[in-house]
Amino acid sequence: MSTFLETLADGVNFLVDFVWGFGIPTGTGNDIPIVVLLLLGAGLYLTVRLGFVQFRRLWHGFAVTSGKYDDPDEPGDIPHFQALTTALSATVGIGNIAGVALAIHYGGPGALLWMWVTAVLGMATKFSEVTLAQFYRDEAITDDGDTPGWLGTVSGGPMYYIEKGLGSNWTWMAVLSAALLGITSFLTGNANQANTVTDTMEAYSGLVGLDPFVMSVVVAAIVAGIVAVVIIGGVTRIGRVTGIVAPVMAAIYVLGGLLILALNASEVPGAFASIFTEAFSPTSGVAGTGAGVFLLTMIYGVQRGLFSNEAGMGSAPIAHSAAQTDEPVSEGSVALLEPLIDTIIVCTITGLAIVVTGVWDDTFPKELDLDGGAHSYRVENEGGIIANEDPPTEIRIVNGESQVEEGTPEFAWNQAVVDSFFVDCAGSCEQSSDLQRPFTGTLNTERGVAVSEDGTEYGMLYGPAVESGAPLTQKAFARGLAPLGDWGGLIVVLSVILFAISTSISWSYYGDRCAIYLFGEGAVLPYKVAFVTVNFLGGIAPLATVWAIGDIALGLVIIPNLVGVLLLSDKLKEITDSYFERKAWLDNVEPARKAREKRRADKESSE
Repeated sequence: MSTFLETLADGVNFLVDFVWGFGIPTGTGNDIPIVVLLLLGAGLYLTVRLGFVQFRRLWHGFAVTSGKYDDPDEPGDIPHFQALTTALSATVGIGNIAGVALAIHYGGPGALLWMWVTAVLGMATKFSEVTLAQFYRDEAITDDGDTPGWLGTVSGGPMYYIEKGLGSNWTWMAVLSAALLGITSFLTGNANQANTVTDTMEAYSGLVGLDPFVMSVVVAAIVAGIVAVVIIGGVTRIGRVTGIVAPVMAAIYVLGGLLILALNASEVPGAFASIFTEAFSPTSGVAGTGAGVFLLTMIYGVQRGLFSNEAGMGSAPIAHSAAQTDEPVSEGSVALLEPLIDTIIVCTITGLAIVVTGVWDDTFPKELDLDGGAHSYRVENEGGIIANEDPPTEIRIVNGESQVEEGTPEFAWNQAVVDSFFVDCAGSCEQSSDLQRPFTGTLNTERGVAVSEDGTEYGMLYGPAVESGAPLTQKAFARGLAPLGDWGGLIVVLSVILFAISTSISWSYYGDRCAIYLFGEGAVLPYKVAFVTVNFLGGIAPLATVWAIGDIALGLVIIPNLVGVLLLSDKLKEITDSYFERKAWLDNVEPARKAREKRRADKESSE
């Protein structure tokens, strides 16, 4: 079994490298991935084709989202605002906490600028795919009074506009798009979200007197139960829940970040300066390389930006297809707000918090698993830190320091070389003074153990190491809010929990629309049961390979979606121009006013 799992992992990693690593050689050792080029190229083309719609129509998006043009008698399942919050619940999440930290970890502060560029272009892409999803959505699910609420009345997404817009000859690509999105809904949008919650809560198992695995089972069951209660009710209940959870969770996180910036106001101008200077002339991220570091900074900023706002992936259009409107462009205008909120606002706050507190290139006392976790072997030289997969069999360590010649791979954690090793770490390992007894002996890289001079073997050592991902953001919040107490890191813990659960809830809807397209309406309830089951299993299982499989599907699904959007750009341009020339939204002013008055009257009569 272990051999099979290793073979599976190797195969999955190969596919990940192919999907996200295959690209155009640059001569620097870093290729520009085709997927990244397609996303940026499509965003730039659509920006120009639609006359810079993300700038000219942004305020109209705010107006539509406010509800002033909502007509409840128009087809659809949820208002514009709830469609936006449902989509935001899937995009504002772990990527805003961990994704930004990863971008800065690899590419330095300059990566944040490339996230902004991606977001601006992504606004045009998201407007396009959402508008097309609304225009070609399927309204065949009719509510005859007996239709269960969890089924909904409309379905939309890339599979519908590919097939309906491009014709039956393209059905194969529509099916491929739906299948890949369905796979992604189980993995990236569900299983690994649950796993993030349980991993976060395992650290508190000692406080409640539970074994870490038992803690994971309990937390996984609670999370799966919450998800089940919400998604069984269908998109109407999902919209109501996300309409509350999304703004609340975003407000808590954003306010915490803004408070950090206020407490470190003198550092903010310097942080912005470093973002711009490092974007074009980077000194290197913590785990970056010397040669071609500009390209590395750009690629990581672009990749993390794309994963954060999901523009071009075809997922958000499924949520927006449920909006109550008969004017597709109105919902496309609402979608303009997503990359703005998700990447330009929330990701910027995360990035600035990491930069102004200085945690992005700091080291922290860490328990180092010598045969797993985030360890690797890398070479540190004047040009930066570069990967090397062939370390020496043994590395001699004297009084805590590695004894290696220049150019020889050393033990690294989170891709950054660790410069000293200790046997013990007292207390919570949060202070450098807690590191005790420097290690002397040999690190056996093949066996993943450290052997001291007296023959004692250690599977773990301790040392100063850099952080990455969500733990890095947690360090930034803890340090940034330290003047007010030691609760800053808890904001990130709470945000991880809420973000992960809300992401699973929203992605469940994306997946059930794919199930309808592929297998018919009867597949929705079995899909929901399977989704909740996978959520629970994801919370208790190691998911390194599952994350990788999800990344493969996420990378591949971009291709059919953007091909479809680009081929339909003429139709997109036609319906966009028509909407704004007609000022179609004005027809809804009176119906929306009457609807508000009716709701007000109903509320007063019920009181």
